[in-house]
Amino acid sequence: MVTVTYHGHNCVEFAGEAGKVIVDPFLSGNPLAEVGPDEIDVDAILLTHAHGDHLGDTVAIAKRLDVPVISTFEVVQWLERTYDVAGHAMHIGGSHRFDFGRVRLVVAHHGNSTPDGISLGPPCGVVIDFDPTVVYHAGDTALTLDMKLLDGIIETIDFACLPIGGNFTMDIADAVHAADFIRPRMVMPIHYDTFDVIKADPKEFAKRVHCDCLVLRPGESAEVV
Repeated sequence: MVTVTYHGHNCVEFAGEAGKVIVDPFLSGNPLAEVGPDEIDVDAILLTHAHGDHLGDTVAIAKRLDVPVISTFEVVQWLERTYDVAGHAMHIGGSHRFDFGRVRLVVAHHGNSTPDGISLGPPCGVVIDFDPTVVYHAGDTALTLDMKLLDGIIETIDFACLPIGGNFTMDIADAVHAADFIRPRMVMPIHYDTFDVIKADPKEFAKRVHCDCLVLRPGESAEVV
């Protein structure tokens, strides 16, 4: 069993029996966030890419808690060099077992750069196996046929976080197709309503998607199995 907490935009916390992680901790400056970075207590930070609305409070949280940032090699190298933040570098297709569970980085199709515009190579999505619950966070990805591979190389994805806001990511229609490709037991919409340009109706997504759908307001939590 995993407890999922949504903090708005792309920021999601996952708490399993062996530990807790946060993905893309954009809290300060996030108009939807119900908590601040000082209220976060996790064992690791997972970063799909380094855009400012995903990097967010990564540095502050990592330094305060002395926890690693798990991301692609280029992102981790930049964080270590620029902010002296400890990281665990991985890359797409790679996996590694941590105390809280096994992490696999997977393909995501969108950009990846620092807030001041330095390109940092490809972004990623993340699959976390909390044993037995497996969760997938898609990052900012476009709809891609690579998602069909997830249904083949991973026995079961129990819970998938998919962006629905459009403009920068998939919209609702594309996210419905993505769920059909991935075939998770349950999905949760993310990356919507933070800004006017990504306004979307999560209830419409819940009606259209062909699996169970969890819609959380920022600050809400739920248990998934």
